[in-house]
Amino acid sequence: MSEGTGASDLTLMGLVHDLNNVFETISEAADIVSGDPEWAAVAAAILRSVDRGRRIVGRYADQSRTGPELEVVVDRAVTFLQDFLTHLTGVKVKVQRKVPAGLRLQGDSSDWERVFMNLFLNAAQAMRESGGGEIEVQSKLKDGAVEVRVSDNGPGIPEAILAKIFTARFSTRTKQAGLGLHIVHTIVRDNGGTVTAANRPEGTGAVFTITAPALVPE
Repeated sequence: MSEGTGASDLTLMGLVHDLNNVFETISEAADIVSGDPEWAAVAAAILRSVDRGRRIVGRYADQSRTGPELEVVVDRAVTFLQDFLTHLTGVKVKVQRKVPAGLRLQGDSSDWERVFMNLFLNAAQAMRESGGGEIEVQSKLKDGAVEVRVSDNGPGIPEAILAKIFTARFSTRTKQAGLGLHIVHTIVRDNGGTVTAANRPEGTGAVFTITAPALVPE
């Protein structure tokens, strides 16, 4: 055992190795079925999910922190949303992006992808009964911080639950739900930022506003 490498580090390295082997097997299986036109779209969605899994695992293997680019993070989260929606018949969600190139966040790319994936899924679920709707993502640099506004034109958030919206296991749907927005709050907080929930002042729908430290190039 080399100096500075403890038992827990070796355990983690072994877990990363084994998970990458699992991802490789899934990728090979998806490649095989991708040649069948009937399953090509499903295979592509599987490969994208494997890529996301590898990025999440990769955060433990690669300790470099160059800071993720917000535009890339949002694009990946939108792709995840569209993959998810293929399993919800009759639900269509359009995502409008107004994200300037070059904005970088402090923290890990996979964590920030989880933030926006959960916000998008939450909005899609809220708009499900009406057959879908529109999500808008706007961002800007303000006083050394990145401010991101994610809004939708769904039914909005009942005033009675606004104060509880980020509480773990709190949900208006099922017992299995209720972790998505708590995950959002936890990741944003752990990266030195804040997130708030409100109803849009114009029209119907909810709006989540994230303010997080920007990564300033040295």
